[in-house]
Amino acid sequence: MSTSKKINNSTLRLEKGDITDMELEAFVFYAQSDLALGSGFGNAISMRGGLAIKKELESIGSLEDGKAVVTGAGEMKATHIVHAVGPKFQEENIESKLETTMINTLKTADEKGIKQLAFPPMGANFYGIPLPDCARIMVKTITEHLKGKSGLKDVLIIPMDNREFKPFEKALNS
Repeated sequence: MSTSKKINNSTLRLEKGDITDMELEAFVFYAQSDLALGSGFGNAISMRGGLAIKKELESIGSLEDGKAVVTGAGEMKATHIVHAVGPKFQEENIESKLETTMINTLKTADEKGIKQLAFPPMGANFYGIPLPDCARIMVKTITEHLKGKSGLKDVLIIPMDNREFKPFEKALNS
């Protein structure tokens, strides 16, 4: 089974790890509409990135569902964070809302000239999107985006563990 796929001049790949502790140009944070960092990954971003990120988010205010915004990554190893507001637990049309969030996140990264972008399993776990659905939607949406005109050269999906990794591996190879 492959863990990467060449699409035009870009590569989509899977890599296990902690997205908040990797050397990346940019990674995606599945944000709340109020852009508060909160717990879980948000807490890791706060702790590792310092106050600069929180201050930048406060100056932005809030964001509509499905939209994305780029900030600096403070003291983290990454350069940028793309904060994307996706669907919440048991919302209606969760799959189409996740797809819209993914499309807007990829477009926002392209608009900012980002070449390397890493995603966590968007909306899985805390927000309740089943991993197989999450994997299928993410791989399909990223693949379609990279088939078009995109400046992204390296797109990663970063599951934390084997439980998260397996559905993405299956989606990538189907």
